[in-house]
Amino acid sequence: MDFPLLRDIFVIFGLSIIILFICLKIKLPAIAGFLITGILAGPHCLGLIKAAHQVEIMSEIGVVLLLFTIGIEFSIKDLLQIRRSVLLGGSIQVVLTTLVFFIIALKTGQAVRQSLFIGFLMSLSSTAIVLKLLQERAEIDSPHGRTSVGILIFQDIAIVPMILLTPLLAGVEGNLTESILVLAVKAAGILLLVIISAKWLVPQILYQVTRTRNHELFLLSIIIICLAVAWLTYSIGLSLALGAFLAGLIVSESEYSHQALGSILPFRDVFISFFFVSIGMLLNVNFLFQNIGVIILLTLGVIIVKMITAGFAASLLGYPLRTAILVGCALSQAGEFSFVLSKVGLEYGLLATGKTNQFFLAVSVLTMLATPFVISLSHKAADIALKLPLPGKLKSGLRPARAVDEISLLDHLIVIGYGINGRNVTRAAQTAGIPYVIVEINPVTVRDERAKGESIFYGDATHEAVFKHAGIDNARVIVITIADAAATRKITSLARRLSPKIHLIARTRFLREMEALYELGADEVIPEEFETSVEIFTRVLTKYLIPKDEIEHFVHEVRADGYHMFRSLSKDATTCADIRHCLQDIEINAFRLGERSPIIGKTLADTEIRKKYGVTVLAIRRDDNTISNPGIDMEFSPGDILFVLGKPDQFTEVTDLFYNHT
Repeated sequence: MDFPLLRDIFVIFGLSIIILFICLKIKLPAIAGFLITGILAGPHCLGLIKAAHQVEIMSEIGVVLLLFTIGIEFSIKDLLQIRRSVLLGGSIQVVLTTLVFFIIALKTGQAVRQSLFIGFLMSLSSTAIVLKLLQERAEIDSPHGRTSVGILIFQDIAIVPMILLTPLLAGVEGNLTESILVLAVKAAGILLLVIISAKWLVPQILYQVTRTRNHELFLLSIIIICLAVAWLTYSIGLSLALGAFLAGLIVSESEYSHQALGSILPFRDVFISFFFVSIGMLLNVNFLFQNIGVIILLTLGVIIVKMITAGFAASLLGYPLRTAILVGCALSQAGEFSFVLSKVGLEYGLLATGKTNQFFLAVSVLTMLATPFVISLSHKAADIALKLPLPGKLKSGLRPARAVDEISLLDHLIVIGYGINGRNVTRAAQTAGIPYVIVEINPVTVRDERAKGESIFYGDATHEAVFKHAGIDNARVIVITIADAAATRKITSLARRLSPKIHLIARTRFLREMEALYELGADEVIPEEFETSVEIFTRVLTKYLIPKDEIEHFVHEVRADGYHMFRSLSKDATTCADIRHCLQDIEINAFRLGERSPIIGKTLADTEIRKKYGVTVLAIRRDDNTISNPGIDMEFSPGDILFVLGKPDQFTEVTDLFYNHT
């Protein structure tokens, strides 16, 4: 019996291992390796893949799982925070990109209907590739990352009306208004189901599942939730990917989201590789080499145009030039849904089956192949652009928040970024009475917080003028809390150059970034992944009854040594996993004093409990207060709960003192 799919999976993984190994050696991204694998194994090159349709189905599962994990790492609250990027940024990007390519296609001799369809095709970007790269670079939570995610979500929604409009562009009669109205009603129903599921239904289901403590049952439940919501959205005409993202949002609202994410990640990484391979399989290598010059020029043209339109959309949202460039670079490729839309266009004759379609496939695949390199170079491109003699308004954003008066504080704290970490720092500063000023790049956050009376102003801290405005010459401390690693390095270098004596604290996601930040002038670097580990291990040591001074000494050594000795602990430390292991035959029991107990109204000194019975009263619980190590003159009252240390046989003798006498 022949199993072509099994053979194809073996070929894909086997070839991927070889190509990925080579790519890693020459420092090429893994996504590029998978795309190259698809090109080589596809029908237009070596022809190693026979079950192409099955591979395509598995690739769709990969996209579903990718969007599901992105949704889990997000939350409904996060989605509401980027609603402006979704609705305004996404609509500007899609409309503007469609319009530009529509005009270009008209100028090259295409008919109006075909030109508009080409505009639709080119307005979409690759959700799978962009989100995977942003995840790998830990930039999902950065301003450009969140803006890119918002625009991509809008694109995934926009594909639906584009598909509905395609038959009308081809001249096929249909009731578009009725179709859109029905779709809107269905979408509203799905949205209502998502809210109900996130708040009540799914948390209860997962609670009952986790009570069984069965990993297989939990994993299957998570997968069913993902596939059920994805299938529901697909059945009403929306995309599978959007449904998977919504399913992730539902799970993210439960306390089991981290466990769900850890369970799904291995499957996601396997299946998403099929997606990249399937994209590479579309490229016709012979056609590419026969038209290499034209295709490269078209590819560069598409990348540049999409950079400009997406970057302009980010600028209109109020972001500065640097963020706009990073967003433009991230969204500069064709999208996977472009291929879905192209199939509909071929069916209705809006996309010619000959050279036009081949040019579209070749250019789209090459833009995807170029994306890892474009994103990796985007930060350098932004730095170069900022050095050009461009208008100040362009560099700071086309719609910046209203400026504030020059900061005139003395000995104050400057906080860069007003996310969770920034808010915690400023809250602590308020409590301690420390004057501070916040620099934030999100104009909406600045507007909202200024309205609440917060000392915050809009600005990109990679610019010298922003630091001057924040009063860096008179400040004592700078805390950098943003999630953008490249921007953190640039801000650190700039702050140290402007103020050699200021104390500079930088937050980073990963340990590997610490050395570079110290070299750039940071006084302290706080890596989140290890600070979390320190906090967890501190609580573990406390539970194991290690003395507090030894724990503090250990934590100090970890931080002072740059976290390199995190796994080391003095062998001389006094450890005690359980007090019963250190003090044999000793127990701690709790007793509630009855109203007619013989010791009511008496003190510890009167009862001589330790002298007569050999037990020790460690603490007394009275109402809502716990009195540790009570004094000898403290009187006992009815209802007191006594925590008593002693041996089992001693408790037998002393029990009558605590309970009612008849």
